[in-house]
Amino acid sequence: MNFIYSFFNQPAIIIGLISFIGLISLRKSKEKIINGTLKTVIGFLILSAGGGIIAGSLGTLGPAFENAFNVQGVIPTNEAVIGIAESIHGTEMSLIMAFGFAVNILIARFTNIKYIFLTGHHVLFMAALLAAVLGTAGFEGVELIAVGAFLLGSFMSISPAIVQPFYREVTGSDKIAMGHFNAVTYALAGLLGKWFGDKEKSTEDIKIPEGLGFFRDNTISTALVMMVIYVFTFLFADAAVINEMSGGDNIIIFAIVQALTFTAGFVIVLQGVRMMLAEIVPAFKGISDKLVPDSIPALDVPVIFPYAPNAVLLGFVSSVVGGFIMFLILPFTNLPVIIPGLIPLFFVGAGAGVLANATGGRRGTIIGGLVNGLLLILLPAILLPLLGELGFSNSTFGDADFAFVGIVIGYFFEWFGKLGIYAIVAAIGIYFTISIVKKPKKIKLSEDKV
Repeated sequence: MNFIYSFFNQPAIIIGLISFIGLISLRKSKEKIINGTLKTVIGFLILSAGGGIIAGSLGTLGPAFENAFNVQGVIPTNEAVIGIAESIHGTEMSLIMAFGFAVNILIARFTNIKYIFLTGHHVLFMAALLAAVLGTAGFEGVELIAVGAFLLGSFMSISPAIVQPFYREVTGSDKIAMGHFNAVTYALAGLLGKWFGDKEKSTEDIKIPEGLGFFRDNTISTALVMMVIYVFTFLFADAAVINEMSGGDNIIIFAIVQALTFTAGFVIVLQGVRMMLAEIVPAFKGISDKLVPDSIPALDVPVIFPYAPNAVLLGFVSSVVGGFIMFLILPFTNLPVIIPGLIPLFFVGAGAGVLANATGGRRGTIIGGLVNGLLLILLPAILLPLLGELGFSNSTFGDADFAFVGIVIGYFFEWFGKLGIYAIVAAIGIYFTISIVKKPKKIKLSEDKV
């Protein structure tokens, strides 16, 4: 069990293995197999390191923001729930992960839903959610593992499929897909952009006056915007709190360094994405041609960031605004108060911003980001009471699909018992059966834009 858990908890190894298998399928030379595999892993680790730097920088901004504006409530944290779930359903969770990945590959092999989900930590989170919810619904042993694995593999296929029409608008191809369990908000952001925006007015075409030419550089514009956010927040926070974080450094200097650290992490993410894609996409062709015909790798959300860096920043800021609007609304409802977590608001907001920009330009990015932020706070608030009954009080999942799946399965069990969950399984089975019979639409694609 420890091997299975460790394997899926190291997404770099999964990505490297996929690249290795693909290059062997293409019968590349030993040199190219070794180079391609290692560069894929290294590119992913660079991406992860950049994401870690961003998360660390936001880790100082979040507490400062809570202190500055007297924010109190529950912070959605996937990792916190995982720790509890593992102690209760550790074995089942590991087996659901392993068999769920097998189900995902079988679906890609035999249906027209061709996405192979490669974001290991999100597979782990969804396996934990399913093990917990199904376990509470009375499922155990082989039944729990079988139903959980089928649902996990299904969601690993369906989630990228929901987002792909909008992802395709961004990339101009079907070479890669979204492997990040936030399809609910990603697709909605794309739709809102299409309905209310203007794709001709892209965030990437914002005209900058000559005197502000330095804003044309995405790195500089990101740094300046983040410096304003950090300095403003830190100045309003309790000096004692900031002094403890900074080790006694000057508040403004500390704020500027944290903002620039965030920017450095962003630049590292972009570099890692480019390096990884240069290797994984050609290697995946081997799998697509030989093992799972026409399959598409579904990769973590930062892969989409280089396509529209301005939309990344605008989507993040809009999502933060939306998140805090919902935070202010929740006390007037019967739902728990959820504190906006800046880490999910950045990564999910950035992805939603890029997708919404492709369908609705600047206006679409703002609207899509706002709604994304609203839902990232509302959905966990609805899920939390269900998790509280499971023994997960004061902690909840932070991503939209985890919350949505937990809410649907939880309420179907409350309303219909086990029969309700088997109805969900049957409906998904019918969906895949139809996808086998129905021929996919032919879509005219352009070359990849990056």
